[in-house]
Amino acid sequence: MPQLRLALNQIDSTVGDLAANAESVLRWTRHSAERGAHLVAFPEMVLTGYPVEDLALRSSFVEASRAALRALAARLAAEGLGELPVIVGYLDRCATDRPKYGQPAGAPQNAGAVLHRGEVVLTYAKHHLPNYGVFDEFRYFVPGDTLPVLRVGGVDVALAICEDLWQDGGRVPAARSAGAGLLLSVNASPYERDKDDTRLELVRRRALEAGCTTAYLAMTGGQDELVFDGDSIVVGADGEVVARAPQFTECCVVVDLDLPAAAPLADAPDGVVDDGLRVERVVLGEEPVAPYEAAPPAAGGCAEPLDDTEEVYSALVAGLRAYVVKNGFRSVLIGLSGGIDSALVAAIACDAVGAEQVYGVSMPSKYSSRHSRDDAAELARRTGLHYRTVPIEPMFDAYMGAVKLTGLAEENLQSRLRGTLLMAISNQEGHLVLAPGNKSELAVGYSTLYGDSVGAYGPIKDVYKTWVFRLAEWRNRAARERGQTPPIPENSITKPPSAELRPGQVDTDSLPDYPVLDAILELYVDRDRGADEIVAAGYDRELVTRTLRMVDTAEYKRRQYPPGTKISPKGFGKDRRLPITNGWRETA
Repeated sequence: MPQLRLALNQIDSTVGDLAANAESVLRWTRHSAERGAHLVAFPEMVLTGYPVEDLALRSSFVEASRAALRALAARLAAEGLGELPVIVGYLDRCATDRPKYGQPAGAPQNAGAVLHRGEVVLTYAKHHLPNYGVFDEFRYFVPGDTLPVLRVGGVDVALAICEDLWQDGGRVPAARSAGAGLLLSVNASPYERDKDDTRLELVRRRALEAGCTTAYLAMTGGQDELVFDGDSIVVGADGEVVARAPQFTECCVVVDLDLPAAAPLADAPDGVVDDGLRVERVVLGEEPVAPYEAAPPAAGGCAEPLDDTEEVYSALVAGLRAYVVKNGFRSVLIGLSGGIDSALVAAIACDAVGAEQVYGVSMPSKYSSRHSRDDAAELARRTGLHYRTVPIEPMFDAYMGAVKLTGLAEENLQSRLRGTLLMAISNQEGHLVLAPGNKSELAVGYSTLYGDSVGAYGPIKDVYKTWVFRLAEWRNRAARERGQTPPIPENSITKPPSAELRPGQVDTDSLPDYPVLDAILELYVDRDRGADEIVAAGYDRELVTRTLRMVDTAEYKRRQYPPGTKISPKGFGKDRRLPITNGWRETA
């Protein structure tokens, strides 16, 4: 049986930074060559970053991507890496496409290419285009209609891109029909909670359907609201896991594979196979490679997936770090109330960019309790972040002296003063302001526009309140297990949540208990269940109607909230697109 040493480079890239992305591909290809790889692969659209969104509709950007691909091929050869086949994702266009109603102008394609000996020897485009959740690929791309098969080391390798595995039909059964010995899919599939389990079962199923070893190479890092967790997987034709990469880590997974020999070219299936796909073959090597002499045998290894809570926390850290670093910020600023939300955001920020780059401000009013002030100071002491106190009472009194406000307007004024103060410090000192709102609050509008919604990024925007507590408890427990100081004061976790905008205020004055509220919200927001279905699941009819009305009427607030890391199947934003002006109401 021929052998093949496959190098899967699970790396990050930055949208639009073609030069830096190409440099990264070059660096990791050199690392793969040093480990004796026979075939090297990189994630979906690694050269342009992913997702490029409306950049795909700019012909200048498409042409820049194509030029960068050719330049990369030449540079690989110039640096002595030309004999090593390299698979790279990039943005292309369909040269033969005719203008057609319903297709994007210029016919861009989410494409992959094989680089060899200084040339682009094979190109192909994603066949299945996702158009759900955060994906708009029908808007941007036209599909590919080939099954690319690369013959290297006497083995036929069928190539696919992301959704080609997630959807039935297409390149998976076509790979079987074409007699492929390996199906290799490059991906930039965004993270969401529990997706690692779904992904593993998917790759196992597709390996059995394709009848061959299947490699799923994933991206890592973050882009705006999306985070990519890696977790690349290689599964044998029998469905058994051969190798698995760690989550949220850039790495090169090198795995030695024994694969069936390719059929003689005269006997190899050709033409149209399945789902209208036409086999396109490129032969780089008919003869099996010599036994692994260039480097010691590679033991691919199987990294243990993170447990559910650590996985979510790691995603939040990775998402914030990517946003800060890729947008050129050096430090972040947080309003510290002593409550659980700002405490968790501070802990995430310290883990993401380092405590020396995190600045906290306590902004007490006359309603701020002593223990909340103490908890904010204690958080700063435990984490080592920069800390200062700026009371807002003098500002509040000045406003109240100019305009008489009462009730909710008086309460919200305090929040807006804090927001103004944070933005002033941000302008003066150059910090990125982090908004501490969680998904439960955003869902029901329990946040103040231009107050606690102020910020450029919301790290826990997609985290329900019950998960906020769960994550805080996990982070403290993890610190204790490592012999470190738990970052979050215990009192911030155990005390009743409160905005502290009036005497004795607690969240349950306005909202149901969070476990009940979050269960209703998950059914309505994440699963699109109607009011009657939620009541049938065991929830009080009046409570359901009131909660859903709060969600519906808060759409205008959510539309103005900053971006934040997506960790659920349906985050607010691109996942869930509802009109602000909307007369439809769910009633139970």
